[in-house]
Amino acid sequence: MSPNRPNRICATALDLSRPTVNRLIAQATDRGLVTIRFNHPLGECVELAEQLSKRFSLGFCEVAPFEPEFSGSPLESIATVGAAVLERYLAKPKLAVLATGAGRTLRAVIDGAAEVRLPALKVLSITGSVALDGSFNRYNAGLRTADLTGGKHFLLPVPLVAESPEAKERWCSHELYRLVQTFYAQSDVALIGIGPIAAKCPLVEDGFITRQEAEELVSLGAVGDVLGWPLDRNGKPVPSAVTERVTSMPLATLASRPVIAFAGGDERVQAILAALRGHWISGLVTDQQTARQLLVL
Repeated sequence: MSPNRPNRICATALDLSRPTVNRLIAQATDRGLVTIRFNHPLGECVELAEQLSKRFSLGFCEVAPFEPEFSGSPLESIATVGAAVLERYLAKPKLAVLATGAGRTLRAVIDGAAEVRLPALKVLSITGSVALDGSFNRYNAGLRTADLTGGKHFLLPVPLVAESPEAKERWCSHELYRLVQTFYAQSDVALIGIGPIAAKCPLVEDGFITRQEAEELVSLGAVGDVLGWPLDRNGKPVPSAVTERVTSMPLATLASRPVIAFAGGDERVQAILAALRGHWISGLVTDQQTARQLLVL
């Protein structure tokens, strides 16, 4: 059963839109009028989520059903469950500031969510979006979230990795950069992706770093990135020439607010594990197979 189905049934019965039902349920829950239990049809997914939460001290975890014999990628499963998670946040009456990272999985999550009108919502992009050739990253999630909600979008108009440490200082001294950091202190949650680092990885494919730079990061022990920050297997930032030029919100600042990551797949297991071990995320939406691997490593 789709995680959205109960709300769809309620919406049909009451002749209301699904976002309206989400908002009413959120209000009733905040006031203590109702208690909601989410009964997943696949008990293992619930059990895996509980085990991950306990092992990595997560405040939130959802595991989407996905068996290894299924064809294709777990992205669709994660996006379906993730869209329901996003809708629950958007239904909160007091939601004022929502922070977003970038990535294919996060974009799929947002694309799967229902539209809701929240014109007062501030949507922050907390990672640089400009590639080496000056183009903007198509997987930046902030603008799409602003389109989904009708909220205001605050973009970091900076390269993810600056051409030099001196250039990074100039980019990060921009007034818009400081404004996004100020608003982030008021954010309810940050929604991010997690990427692997390899010779062929999203950072290379999207033009943020060169293949040679990615190979150098791997030689230094990097296994993944959060907002472009390279991490080793224990979740510690990897000292490197690339790290000195990353312009995204510092990891310590990121972790000062609730952070939910949406990620899965064999190629991302080590990267997700690094983010968990470093305590850079407080919530995770992943798939069944990835969850199993995270628990045995």
